[in-house]
This record gives sequence, C-alpha cells and structure tokens, in this order.
Amino acid sequence: MSECILNLLPLHEGEREEFEAIAPDAVHVYAGRSTATPEQIASATVIFGWPRPEAMGGAASLRWFQSMWAGTDEYAGKLPEGVLFTSSSGSNSRSVAEHMLTSLLAVCRRLPAYRDSQRAHLWKDEGAMKTILGASVLVVGAGHVGSDFAKLCQGLGARTIGLKRTASGPIEGFDQVRTMDELDALLPQADVVALALPHSPQTVRLMNRGRIARMKDDAILINAGRGSVLDQDALVEAMRASRLWGAALDVTDPEPLPPDSPLWDVPNLLLTPHVAGGMRLEITRRKCVEMAQENLRRYLAGEKLVNQVL
Repeated sequence: MSECILNLLPLHEGEREEFEAIAPDAVHVYAGRSTATPEQIASATVIFGWPRPEAMGGAASLRWFQSMWAGTDEYAGKLPEGVLFTSSSGSNSRSVAEHMLTSLLAVCRRLPAYRDSQRAHLWKDEGAMKTILGASVLVVGAGHVGSDFAKLCQGLGARTIGLKRTASGPIEGFDQVRTMDELDALLPQADVVALALPHSPQTVRLMNRGRIARMKDDAILINAGRGSVLDQDALVEAMRASRLWGAALDVTDPEPLPPDSPLWDVPNLLLTPHVAGGMRLEITRRKCVEMAQENLRRYLAGEKLVNQVL
C-alpha cells in the first residue's frame, strides 16, 4: 500500500519538493489546519502538522502522526488505536530558552517596574538590582528547553542544576543533574528556579505553597512549561508578602488569564501570553520541518522514529 501523506506544516518555497524527494512514491497532499477536509484526513496514512484533535477520530487509514508541537496532551485519547505518534520536541527549545533568559534578566533589572514608570511619566529609581553571575539556577525539567536555557545561563556565569525523573548521565548546560525527588532539598539553595515541565498528572501543582515557601526570600521563579505546574494563588501570596524577588510567567492556568486574576497586579511579576515558543522564529519553523523530514526517512526505512510519544 502506497503512503498518502497529508502535510499541514507551514512550508516555504522548495520544501514541498524536499518531502517529495524523500518519498517519491507517496501521494503528497498539502493543506492548512483549518482547510484540511474530512476526506483528506480519512485517506491519510501519514499526517504532519497540527490537525484539530476532534478531527483525528476520522483518520481511518492513519499509521503515523507527527505533531508540529512539543506538547501532545491535546491529542490524548483522540488518535485511532495503534497509530505511531511522534512530537516535534526540541524544535522550539532555543526560542523558549531565549524567552526565559530575557524574562529572567528583565526581572533582575526590575524592567517591569521601569516600564510602569515610563507609562506613568515617572523618573523613579527602583533601587537594587540582581545579576545571575555566580547565581545558582535550578532548572526543574532538564529536557531540550531546560538544557538550552541552562547553557545560556552558564554563558553569563551562573551555576546550573537540572532535575529529571532519572539522572543517567551528564546533560549539556548543567553543572549537575539530579533527580526530581531532590527538589525539596535543592529549593532553599537556588537563586533562580525555572520550571520547564510538561503537563501531566505528576506535574500538576508540583510547585505548590510548601515548595514556594522553601525558596529563598530573594529568589526568582520562572515558568515556561505549563501553567498547571504552579500554584498561582500561592505565588501571589508569597510575592505580596515580599517573599520573592520576582517572577516571570509565560504560561498560566487557565489561558487566557482572566482579567480579574491577581497575577496582573503583582509588582515585579512579568507576564507574557504563552509566546515563548510557537513558530515566531524562522529557526523554529525550519527545525520542525527538518525533524518531520528525518522521521519520514526513518519511517520509510523501517527505523525507530525520533520523539515517539508513549
């Protein structure tokens, strides 16, 4: 049976030809997320991109699906049984890491407060600032994003510790790699705590009131994984009590953040609307395409695919 490949990726000139050169005997169909028809989804044996989860129940011929995002929870229980499922984990790691570092430095230099002063036409010195030179940065989630963020922090003179479920060896960017069960012991030592975790039953409210209380009074909290990992009410309470230096959140729970959320008004808390990743950088888009192409080569050769979702 020949392959029918439904390609929903945001392709640029010449990239269709690249896919067709890898799989010259396949039928290649190109569409957008909103324009893919039920008939196209039903006949596809391979799908690349970001189809609507509710449409995947009609993918009767599907054998392999590669999502264009790292997160895959929206497709849980939505794919036909037995389908190979791969993600694009790592495609946007540089983008998210740069956003995390930018946010961290902004909070260190009190830029949210200075922006508020600018809008109010106030010439006001906010006082002491922080540096990450010599700081201890604890990255909770030592995957692609965490590793890239840690490398950037190391380049500015920070010491980095990464936490994983299992620590089986060194990971680029980290001076140490430890296991998640050491989180409570390490929190009081960290100047920066950066959360780079996916949503799962094990990560929901992992950063709870008790763990926020274990952080240094002048520590900074960064979250660029999933909003569900953090107890936001506990963070608000701690920061209103001057228990943390600052925080930067690119993700919240829920999203969009409701207008009446107290997070909007916490001093030295920087909020961005889940924009750290996505296809906002060309390097992210191109890497996503290249990952699909590499997995297509492997798929046709009968080899193990990269980023298989269990």
